[in-house]
Parts: sequence; structure tokens; C-alpha cells
Amino acid sequence: MPETIDGKKIAGQIRQQLINRVKSLQQKSISPGLAAILVGDEPASLTYLKIKKNACAELGIDYNLFHLPEKAKESELRKLIGQLNQDKKVSGIILQLPLPKNIPLEIIEEILPEKDVDGLTSKNLGELFKIKNFSEVIAKKLLVPATPLGVIKMLQELNIPVAQKNVVVVGRSNLVGKPLAQLFLSLNATVTIAHTQTRNLAELTSQADILAVAIGQAKFITAEMVKDGAVVIDIGTNKTAAGLVGDVDFDPVKEKVSFITPVPGGIGPLTVTMLLHNTILAAEKQNLIP
Repeated sequence: MPETIDGKKIAGQIRQQLINRVKSLQQKSISPGLAAILVGDEPASLTYLKIKKNACAELGIDYNLFHLPEKAKESELRKLIGQLNQDKKVSGIILQLPLPKNIPLEIIEEILPEKDVDGLTSKNLGELFKIKNFSEVIAKKLLVPATPLGVIKMLQELNIPVAQKNVVVVGRSNLVGKPLAQLFLSLNATVTIAHTQTRNLAELTSQADILAVAIGQAKFITAEMVKDGAVVIDIGTNKTAAGLVGDVDFDPVKEKVSFITPVPGGIGPLTVTMLLHNTILAAEKQNLIP
């Protein structure tokens, strides 16, 4: 029988472990703190930040939102990031995406790598792409993008094997696709990275033991594109007239697979949980906690 993966349940189990880590830090008079920066009033961003705020409250992480107007200058944002870099109460800094068109994405590089809990600076992405084995992520306490880390953590919690599997990642962003492919490689999977411009895409996806999709196109992956018994990880979130849907045509695909993540309630809760993990990890590293 196909199993719909309950991301909320898995995230809840992981958060219990994180609460214990926060308590351990607090006993040492250390309070993990997350600073979120929002430029503008994009409704989806406001929703995501509210979810992150509530999750921080649940775990006992200090949360502060720094909200700049849509027309804020790049120099204002640089100044704010600089101040947060120097603030010892701030363990982690996130810059909520997307940014207004007048501010280049490269401004992420202004965040100190040790406070980059989204794992998107060149330094942190570079450290990820240097590893050969996943054990190095743990040993080196790397700050890895939260969504890819959440995918791997979910598979581990469900005891779904990855080594020697054919994995296809549809999506090539620095936020999800590329780091996710690297994590799969580090777990000894054979990985193909594809995207919407890939020729014979259906031929590739239909050979995948594990198919992960993050392209932002509603119901793009159909049942004909999926192998019988595959594990399908839907990372997309798309607003439609019918509500929030993923990049996978869920109902028909579900009938063919062994495991599938729903949207919402699949990877989303794990993404937030891994962001909190990174914030706690950053606090531990900054305070030289082994």
C-alpha cells in the first residue's frame, strides 16, 4: 500500500530532540536567537515568517523580525545585516526570499557564514560541496540549506535506503536542487539532476527509485512519469484556485508509489524544523559547545 508521509509527525519528533538541546544551552546561560529580515510585504513571506516565529516560540528560541519597506535601499539592508552580524544575541540570520528587484541576491554574502542558518552563502555551500560522505555534515557541523537537509532527515527517520539507488532531482536551484543532489551523492546514491528544459525528462524520472521535485510548477509530474514503487518527494508549493498544491499530480501518482509527500504537510514542516536545528547548531558552534 502506498504511504503518504506525515511530515508534521516526523518534524514533531525531531523538535523534541531540539527542545532538549535548547534547554542544555540555556543551562549554560546561552539563548539561541534567530533574526529574520523581510524586505517588503509579500503575503507568502509574511505567512512563512509567522510559521517560523511560532516554531521558535515552541522550542524556546529567541525570534526577532526586522521588517524593511519594499523601497528600502541596498545600503540600508547591508547596514542592518552588519549590525546583526555583530550582535552576540543573534545566533542565526535569515533573509526571507524573494527580495525586491532593486536588491541583488548576492547581498546574502554579507551574512557571516557562521550565522548563515539558511546555508546559502558561498562559504557554506562550498563546504557542503567539498564533502564526500554524509558523516562529514555531522562531524563538521555544517550549516546546510534547510529543505534538502529536511528531505534527507525524513528518509533517515523512515529508514528508506538511499545508497545505490537511482535518484533523480528535478530542479537546479542553490536553495534546493543542487544541495539536495550533493547530499544524495554523499549517501552513495547515483544522482541525476534534471530540470524543465531537460530533454526526455519523463524517460529519466520514470527510472528513478527516488524522485525529488522542486521546480514550482503545479502538478508538473504526472503518473506516467513515475516508476512503480518509487519514493516521490514533492518539494514544490504552488497556489491555485483549488488551494495549495505541489509539483506532483498527487492523487494519480500516489496509486503507483511506495512513499509520497503531500503538499501541504510533507516537506514544509521539516524545512522549518531544520532551520531551527541550524540555529541551535550555530549557537553551539559560536559558544564552542562540542
